[in-house]
Amino acid sequence: MSRKAREKSTSGIYHVMLRGINHQQIFEEAEDYDKFLSIVKECKAVSKFELYAYCLMGNHIHLLLKESDEPLEIIMKRLVVRFVYWYNIKYQRVGHLFQDGFKSEPVEDWGYFSTALVYIHQNPVKARICKRVEDYAYSSYGCYAYEDGVIDVSYALKHWSYEEFVRKNHREIAAKCMDIEAVPRRGYTDEQAKVLIKKIAECESASDFQRLEIKKRDRFVEKLKEKGLSIRQISRLTGVSFNIVRKL
Repeated sequence: MSRKAREKSTSGIYHVMLRGINHQQIFEEAEDYDKFLSIVKECKAVSKFELYAYCLMGNHIHLLLKESDEPLEIIMKRLVVRFVYWYNIKYQRVGHLFQDGFKSEPVEDWGYFSTALVYIHQNPVKARICKRVEDYAYSSYGCYAYEDGVIDVSYALKHWSYEEFVRKNHREIAAKCMDIEAVPRRGYTDEQAKVLIKKIAECESASDFQRLEIKKRDRFVEKLKEKGLSIRQISRLTGVSFNIVRKL
């Protein structure tokens, strides 16, 4: 089946989402988040796109940007290739890191722009990673209080004062934007589950877990299931196929 053509934005603004293959972790530690943001900054200098918001979650990424010298497809290819090349060397892995390239939706007016901006910043709160948007280190919310060289704040602050921006980002909004399928909460948060995986398997990352000898890997998966981790959670945090985890 052919892939559906990407919907073009007449404004040039898009809400873009990348997710880890099989919903697995993209960012294992602080260095990974920092490297992605440094690559975004490098690519901005080349492609001349404007970036209005970002949120780097454990297994997916949200960006709100406007294309300029280069079309969206070239911008994203440049960004993804650079990050995956670095990531695969660091974690001694091969192959894809992101699933199905990237998803995007056009943002044609201020109404939906403001909705997407707030939705992106509220992602960690909705995922119960933190209680307030300002508590999350890897979103662009804090960039609106100072110039960081990555985020273009003028478009949003042309419509909102900074005080109004803060109020809007703390207010729950009913509208839903493009996102990954919600993962049901189990007995362990992802952070607690990652600690348990490291303790049982002595693996520092999903890539380490995937390099385990198959019998050892399967034995660890069985132990994680016995401890109460869900099938989807084990698959997402270790990179082991959902069907393999389910069958064990």
